[in-house]
Amino acid sequence: MRKNKIKIYLDNCLFNRPFDEQSHIRIRIETEAKLAIQEEIRRGTYQLIWSYILDYENSKNPFRERQEQIMKWKKYAITDIEENTGIIKTALLLNSKGLQKMDSLHIACAIFAKADYFLTTDDKVIKKANAITELEISDPINFIKKVFP
Repeated sequence: MRKNKIKIYLDNCLFNRPFDEQSHIRIRIETEAKLAIQEEIRRGTYQLIWSYILDYENSKNPFRERQEQIMKWKKYAITDIEENTGIIKTALLLNSKGLQKMDSLHIACAIFAKADYFLTTDDKVIKKANAITELEISDPINFIKKVFP
């Protein structure tokens, strides 16, 4: 039995998944998985990590309602990571491993917060998961298969 609650970081792609076109089965299943994970965050089963880069990316969402719905999750976060030199250095290292700049910043924030899992629906990030040893990168479906209560 695990002593500490699992710390998770949901990236912007995952927060936006319920707003995506739901006609594809994969998207619907990922949406259901994401909603189930969020319910466990509300219950206190998992600890949510938030960051300045989530705030930034969410602020760029052209759909105001989506921005507002995503921002409501910030209140459930146990910590809100702010930019610092350690995050920037880690992000640059991750970027050198082939990750995009924004993805590198998200993952660097998750690492800095000592998250156990970084959850995403971004296939490019998942393909680079083996290059990152500080935390586990997963899509919401595999996360549920592995650790869901």
